[in-house]
Order: sequence, then C-alpha cells, then structure tokens
Amino acid sequence: MATVKLRKCLTAFEVWSVAFGGVIGWGSFMMPGTTFLRQGGPVGTLVAMEVAALIMLIISYNYAYMIRKYPESGGQFIFAEKAFGRTHGFICAWFLGLCYIMIIPMNATALCLIFRALSAHNVLQLGGHYSLAGWDIYSGEVILAVGALWLFAWVSSSGAKMAGRMQSLFVVLLLAGVLLIVGGAFFSPHADTSNLQPMFHPDYAGRGNPFAQVISILVVAPWMYAGFDTVPQMAEESLFPPSQAKFIMDTSILCGCFVYTALTLTAAAGIPEGYSGWVEYVDDLPNLTGHSGIAVFSAAYNILGDIGIFIAGVAALMAMLTGILGFYTASSRLLYSMARDNLLPSWFGKLNANCVPSNAVKFCMFVSFFAPFVGRNALGWTVEMSSIGGAVGFGYTSLAAMKFAHAERRTDIMIFGGAGLIFSAVFAFLLLVPVKGLNCSLELPSYILLLLWVIMGAELFSRMSGRKAQKTR
Repeated sequence: MATVKLRKCLTAFEVWSVAFGGVIGWGSFMMPGTTFLRQGGPVGTLVAMEVAALIMLIISYNYAYMIRKYPESGGQFIFAEKAFGRTHGFICAWFLGLCYIMIIPMNATALCLIFRALSAHNVLQLGGHYSLAGWDIYSGEVILAVGALWLFAWVSSSGAKMAGRMQSLFVVLLLAGVLLIVGGAFFSPHADTSNLQPMFHPDYAGRGNPFAQVISILVVAPWMYAGFDTVPQMAEESLFPPSQAKFIMDTSILCGCFVYTALTLTAAAGIPEGYSGWVEYVDDLPNLTGHSGIAVFSAAYNILGDIGIFIAGVAALMAMLTGILGFYTASSRLLYSMARDNLLPSWFGKLNANCVPSNAVKFCMFVSFFAPFVGRNALGWTVEMSSIGGAVGFGYTSLAAMKFAHAERRTDIMIFGGAGLIFSAVFAFLLLVPVKGLNCSLELPSYILLLLWVIMGAELFSRMSGRKAQKTR
C-alpha cells in the first residue's frame, strides 16, 4: 500500500468550492429549458427546488454528525462500513461511485453544447460523424471532451492544493456570471414577470397536475444536489476542524438552490420575441439552434445582448469544469478509501508524489472516455442512475447516524436520521417503481444499465472477499 499519506492542504473555501461546484454543473444552464420548465414550469421548479434543498439540509445534519465521528476519506463508505460492516460499506460505495463517476462525463460532453450555442459555423462539427439515440456525434466534439477529461485528470493528479485553487477560481467566475445574468433581468425591459405565466406546464406528459410536475423534478434531487456530500471525501485533506463541515455543506446547498431557481426563472422571464409565452418557447426548443436553443443563453442574450452570451458562455463553462474537477477529486478519494480497506485492488490506493490517488483518477478518466462516443441522449440514462446512487449514499449515512445516535441517546440525530432515511427511500422508490399518474421512474435502458452495474459489483465483491479469505488462511 501507499508509503505516503493524503496531505492536509485544503482550506474551507476550497472544499466549499468542490461541494458547490458539484451541485452546480452543466444542468444548471442546460436543464431549465429542456427539463425544469418543460416538466414543472416556473413555480413547479421553484417549489421542487426549495423542497429538495430543505430535504438536503435535513440529510446534511446526519453527514455533519458522522464527519465529526469519522473525519476520513471515503465518507459515506466509511460511515456504512463502521456501522454495518464490509458488505454494506461496499454496497454504499459501489452505488455512490456510480453517482460520482457518471457526473464527470456528463459535464465533459456538455462542453460541446456551448460551442453549438455560440458558433453559427461550429468548428467542432467536423470530421466523421454518426448518430446514436437521436444525437449527432462529431469527431471534433469527441476530441474536445476527451481532451478536457485528460487535462483535468492531470490537474487533479498534480496535487489537491492545485486542484482546490483552480476549483475556487472557477467557482468565483461562475457565481459572478450567474449574478450578472440574474441581476440584469431585474433591470432589463426584455425580461417580464408576466412571461412566468402559466405557473405550471398546462399539459406536461398529457396532464397539468401540479403535484406530479413537482415530483418529476424533485425525484432527481439526489443528482441535482450531489456535491454537498463530497465534503466528507476530503476530510483527511482539510485544514479546518470537522465542526465546520455542516456550514460548508448547508451553504453549498442553499447557493445551489438559488442558482438552479434563479436561472430557471430568468429563462422563463427572458424568452425571445415571437413567442406567446415560455410554454410555446420550450416546446419549440428541439427545433432551434444556436443560443436560441438553450433557454438560459437565449435569456442572457435578450437581457444583455452579445455581452450576455459571452457571460453565459463563461459561466456555463466554469460550471462544467467545476463538475469535472470536483468529481475527479471526490471519486478518487472514494476509490482510494475502498482500496485502503481491501475492497478494491491495492492499485487504486497508491498515492503519487503529490499525495494524490492518481491511479484512481486515471480509472475515472478511462471510464469517462466512453461518453463522448455515445452522445448526450444516451448519457441521459445515466442521470437517472446517478440519482439512485446518491439516494443510496444519503440513506446509508442517515441510517448510520441513527445507529450511533441511539447508542449515545442523541434524540435529535435519531429524528434527523430517520427523516433522511425515509426521504432517501422515497427517492429510490419513485425512481425504481413506476407510479400511475407520475412520470419520474427510470426508462428501460436505465434499468438495464443499473442491473449490469449491480452484477458487476456483486462479482467484484465476491472476488475481493475471496482474496481476503485466502490472505487470512
């Protein structure tokens, strides 16, 4: 195993930047038009985001309690293992790894969307191309995504401090861009609050049921807010005491909620001319190209003109890069911790001269390389799968908190732990079990991929358990 240890070098703001950057990735700029408004409308999105944030704040209470007990890299994996043993620790980590790792390629492949939105003659749409699941895949865009994955794997392997500083810079630029766009909407005559009508989508999936619309957005909360739960992954490298972790997690959740909600409302208020309202506009989005085809970019242009497109482009780019870099950090620490406890081959636990589990980073990079070749539509199936992984991590952490709190007679933690467990179970149930009247369960390809992931995990655990048994003879 490694002859060096993880180095304590990350400040509170750097850890917060990883957490917030994880919450706000490509989805905050791309999904207001394609998902949030289409499924829930302005008010449906607002309600879903606020409720989701409240649930995450409750769950973060359990994380803060467990971080104080076990400030070790591995986070949820360590919590589950300490509370329930190796098998449960592996199950938690295997599903959580699905959530963390899949977010990396989703952000990398979203980079091409910026070029599609900003360039009338997209220089990346060159070379050979083909279509998969209705998405056109171009050689230039594949090269861009693969290059970004390699570049930020190198940055992540160059040291936690370098990655933390770069993440902090990206987050500052991201926040500045969002504030300029949202602030501009308050003073622009091209952003009208009357455009926010109707409050819900009048006919989403053939029905205008506001409750169903809110639930359809709320159910992906474990994916949307995945990021705040990366804080325990960096516990061994943090310079601040574990008692500060809750403030870092809570503020990342609240700021993430603000960005998701503000950009969605701005997109609805700043629709381009020629449309009677946001419903007609979002329904026409599949037929639009350039910046008009991305609701946030279109609103930025209508509000601030050409400079608005530039600001939105930079902010969206920063959001995607924070997602790539932040989840390289979180995923590699999770894999490192599993290897350290002999649940993965020791190769994953080796630290380089910069005190980084670089082999684990490389693994995440190589796994992500498949994404640019299958296109955005096929990758959409992994978003739903990622939500399952996040829900499992939330559930195990809440259950572990309940167990330890019971021994310590901490009634408050037991209450929050129970609530977190219930919320996590509901998230997983709604994703896995089709419910009549709701449109939030997995699509068939997602079920198949999830089943394959479970089979792979079972096989790996069996092999690693066999190796451990041989060593103890």
